[in-house]
This record gives sequence, C-alpha cells and structure tokens, in this order.
Amino acid sequence: MNTIGHIFRLTTFGESHGTAIGGVIDGCPARLELDFDFIDNELRRRKTVQTETASQRQEPDRIEWLSGLLDGVTLGSPVAFMVRNEDAKPEDYEVLKDVYRPSHADFTYEQKYGLRDWRGGGRASARTTLPIVVAGAVAKQVMREKGVEIQAETVFMGDAEQAQREGDTVGGVVECRIMGLPAGLGEPMFGKFSAELAHAMFSLPAVKGFEIGDGFAMARMKGSEANDGFAVKNGKTIVATNHSGGIQGGITNGNDVVFRVAFKPIPSLAKPQQTVNRAGEACEIAISGRHDVCALPRAVVSVEALAALVTVDALMMANMQ
Repeated sequence: MNTIGHIFRLTTFGESHGTAIGGVIDGCPARLELDFDFIDNELRRRKTVQTETASQRQEPDRIEWLSGLLDGVTLGSPVAFMVRNEDAKPEDYEVLKDVYRPSHADFTYEQKYGLRDWRGGGRASARTTLPIVVAGAVAKQVMREKGVEIQAETVFMGDAEQAQREGDTVGGVVECRIMGLPAGLGEPMFGKFSAELAHAMFSLPAVKGFEIGDGFAMARMKGSEANDGFAVKNGKTIVATNHSGGIQGGITNGNDVVFRVAFKPIPSLAKPQQTVNRAGEACEIAISGRHDVCALPRAVVSVEALAALVTVDALMMANMQ
C-alpha cells in the first residue's frame, strides 16, 4: 500500500539509493497556482547536513514536475513529480547486504518479499519522506484558502551531540497543532479524524507512539478532570477546554487539533551490536556511513505534511456529504 488519502491522494515511489524518488498527487483541485519557492523551502527543512549530528548525504533535491501543471497552475489531472538521487552511495552498504541490522526493516522485508533492497534500507529509508513533504506543501497551499494552518515543533529530544560522541543515537517527541479547523470533520467509526491522523503518522519511519490531546496522561485522570465542558462565547457554543485535543467521537469539535508523535532512536549505530546474518550465523556489526543521530530535526516537516494531507482530504470529504 503506497497510497494515502481518499479524495486528495498521494502515491509515492522510489528507494533510498535508486534512480529517483517521487509521487503522484491525485484529486488536487484545478486552478491552484503553486508557490514553488514555498515547496522548495519545505524540502530544505527536511534536508540532511543541517547540523553536525545529521546525515552528511548532500542531495540537491531538485523537483522535476512531470504532469498536471500548465504555467505553474494545476489542471485538475494527476500532479506527478520526481527528485533524482544524485548523492547515492550504495557501495557503503554492500558489507551489510547479508546482515540483519538490529531494529531495521531488513529481516521483516526479507520475510515478506523473499528479498530486500540493502542499499540504505531501500523503501524503508527516511528518504521516502521526501515525496510526502512535497505533497504536504501542495496540501498546505490548498488549506490556505480555507484558513487552516499547521505548525509542529520538537518538544523533547535526547542529547544528540553526546550520543554522537558515544557512537549512539537518540529519539524524541514532535507536537503538532492544526488550527482553524471547523467542527464536524471525520467519520463516526473507522474514518475518525484521529484514526486517520494516527494511520498517517505511523507511516513515518521510526514512529513508535501517537497521542491526541492529553493522551496517555488521561488514563491517570478522573473524568471530572479530563472532560471538556461547553460554554457560550459571542452567542456561539464552544468547547471551553481542550483535553481531548480538538476531537470528540473521532470528529473535530472546532478547537485546535493537538497531537504528539514519538520517534524511536535511529537504529544505525556506530557502537558494536550483536546480530545474525542470512545464514543464521551470529556476528557483530558497527554501522558506519552517513546517518542521522536523531530523526527529529528533519521529521518535524514530515509530521506537518502528513497532517496537511489528512486535513485536506477530510475537508474535501466533508464537502461531498
């Protein structure tokens, strides 16, 4: 399943060290004048070499727009794009092609398909978030016209510099806020707005946790502490507090939608680790090459992008009901 969305849909393709990576956006409204500078800036937010603890892979990330546009304006037909991998170094991974790297997708992909792309993790690489960011930038431009804004930030991150000195990695938490949403988005059962967000966020590499509003902390509250009461302001009924994170019954209530995403530490370590190879023999590996120490500095924009895709899709579905 390489497609997300019901009406505004993104299908992605490509591997970390393949020829190119890209996507096809179907359901994008016609007559949208794309802001290419904005899209390029969003890609810069997810680029490597931003910090000393980030991967030193230096990709120019030049977008080639293949279809769906005329003079920068969307036609209503599928918008296809790709970015060529110009700084791929698959030879860096050849020594690991027969080894199962701990907490990577090597073993599970091989169990599922009978083979795997060992060049930097292939389809399981964080490189696959690039088309998500491009499509998310398009979705954000659709939302501008509806007064909806999305903003994410890192609220916790381990000490990346210390971890790097120790040959280790760290994880952290990103919080995202969707502002300006109307009440009534989302479906009552399997299409809950919260469920769509969770599905999208767990599509990101390294994500291991998700919560809406007060989330897991609500399990320790009393109902009188966790409930969101109602009030009337300027003649309009509002939800007075936001423990629920802007979603009740799986449907938006008009408050800001607030959620958090937990990222595990990057599994590629310079520290020696015990594992086995394809022959079932025990071995030790220490992974060198170009790797992030923490996913978060580059993951924030990916969280925003997926939230934008989910939100635009929900807005379009609501207009059809």
